[in-house]
Amino acid sequence: MKKLILQMQMSVDGFVGADEGHRWQLWEWGDDSAWDEELKRDFNAIFETIDTILLSRKMAEEGYLTHWGNAASKYPRDRFFAFAQRIVEAEKVVASDKLGASRWERTRIVSGDLPREVNALKQGEDGDIAVFGGAGFASALIAAGLVDEFQLFINPAVLGSGRRIVDKGGFSRLKLLGSKPYACGMLVSRYAPVQ
Repeated sequence: MKKLILQMQMSVDGFVGADEGHRWQLWEWGDDSAWDEELKRDFNAIFETIDTILLSRKMAEEGYLTHWGNAASKYPRDRFFAFAQRIVEAEKVVASDKLGASRWERTRIVSGDLPREVNALKQGEDGDIAVFGGAGFASALIAAGLVDEFQLFINPAVLGSGRRIVDKGGFSRLKLLGSKPYACGMLVSRYAPVQ
């Protein structure tokens, strides 16, 4: 059975989004990354276990798939962008009640009962499922008890306000699976819900 893995960048004080115009993440979409080499290697290693990507409609429409598809073709020999090729090759699923059809390669749209759709995705036996989306999408998955692992990329920034992934409902306890600091200032912590 596949695991649903929520990967999320966040600030030290637990915010995943800030007011527009504040650059706080060590790496946002784009070619310029302040991640150190060890973090880049470890991120690629994590992504080798992924064969399905679950996206929010907003993330898909904001250009996630197009961006990483372009990166995969622009940097085919750059080891750091190996994960971009995995994104291109993986099955992509966009959760949306607003989109009727996919306009992206290897991507399908699911709508309606999100827990039912996610549980159907989990029935596969190959790689795991990575989740990318904003605070609202992540919060809905957490509140429904669908997340099997949290991979939190904690940036060396304190925002003071913004959006969180857990505002209403969710897990009361998490079990630490591992935590690793990096030279660039990022701390990656992995957790699973306590059953």
